[in-house]
Amino acid sequence: MKKSNKLTLYIIIAMVAGAGLGYIIHENAEPATIDVFQKNIKLLTTIFLRLIQMIIAPLVFTTLVVGIAKLGDLKTVGRVGGKALLWFITASLVSLLIGMILVNIFKPGEGITLSNADMSGAKELIGKTQSFSVAGFIEHLFPKSIFEAMATNEILQIVIFSIFFGVAAAAMGEKAKGLVKAFDTASHIILKMVGYVMNFAPLGVFGALAAVIATKGLAVFLFYIKYFLYFLLGIGVLWVVLIGVGFIILGKRMPSLLKTISSPLIIAFSTTSSEAVFPKLTEELERFGCKDKIVSFILPLGYSFNLDGSMMYMTFASMAIAQAYGIHLDIGTQLTMLLVLMLTSKGIAGVPRASLVVVAATCSMFNIPAIGIALILPIDHFCDMFRTATNVLGNSLATAVVSKWEGELEEQKS
Repeated sequence: MKKSNKLTLYIIIAMVAGAGLGYIIHENAEPATIDVFQKNIKLLTTIFLRLIQMIIAPLVFTTLVVGIAKLGDLKTVGRVGGKALLWFITASLVSLLIGMILVNIFKPGEGITLSNADMSGAKELIGKTQSFSVAGFIEHLFPKSIFEAMATNEILQIVIFSIFFGVAAAAMGEKAKGLVKAFDTASHIILKMVGYVMNFAPLGVFGALAAVIATKGLAVFLFYIKYFLYFLLGIGVLWVVLIGVGFIILGKRMPSLLKTISSPLIIAFSTTSSEAVFPKLTEELERFGCKDKIVSFILPLGYSFNLDGSMMYMTFASMAIAQAYGIHLDIGTQLTMLLVLMLTSKGIAGVPRASLVVVAATCSMFNIPAIGIALILPIDHFCDMFRTATNVLGNSLATAVVSKWEGELEEQKS
């Protein structure tokens, strides 16, 4: 069995074991014991995520700079970037529209009651929206120090700096080749580190699922079965659309792409962290046949601008909250909300529970009680599992499609 297949198997075993242990603890332990258990078992996930976060910033910086420099002249950079943005904007709008259409058809918000609301968690998230403004967006977008951005893992700021650095290196040509080669070597060393870090993935997955099931139990699904099933239907529709477009553009290579990214998808699903799979996804997409210069340019941009699963969820959740409060929004207002979500969601990439922060801020803008996010908090972790995996699928597909458009998609490496 290949090493990558073994890792996938170990992760699936860890998911089942974690869910089983969590359920046993939830059913048999006292609340105080459950609290101690979930705090301690989550340390396994914390260790894994911190190891991943350790290599995210240097990997994004080195790969993006090298990717832009290898693309060559600014005309090529602009062409590839333009194709990427065309994909990102189109995919985001489709995702938002799917959420908006489904929430209007099925009205999941009418089945939610305040008796299940998580008020304390909601107030904590609403506090994060206080700095949500145009000024805050700009400050979050442009770095004042690359070292500060790297220290705090501000991916969007690192992307901005790396684009400027890479474009400048490309413009200098021969003079910058030595430095670009050094960054290229550094990026491969970091990717080698990925292999070591990924050995901790099953432990991280085990800890994450054991903690959440022990705390919430499986019964949380019963309270929100209508909301959750309609959300899954939306995710299912989005996957059909994305995979369908993938088949149209990539043809027979599409099943191979899905198989190649299966391990990153499972890790993203179980840890609810896109960051956790960024290094591994970079490696797998290059193995699929995408040129390293395309992967290192498109993937970091996608992590900031192309969150398909989160996009679908934002319109779905915002409208469901409005329905729960009996607030009617006409189509014009809903489309305006869609465009607002399209823009504001780009400003908080990397923020924990970013989707809910954006939903709370958007609700406030449209006079919907922001405290309404308390209605969906109890089940948000389970929704997050599906939207995170969808984000990974969307970014993998974007990278493969742009590679194909550029004529840079090679045969899969063994």
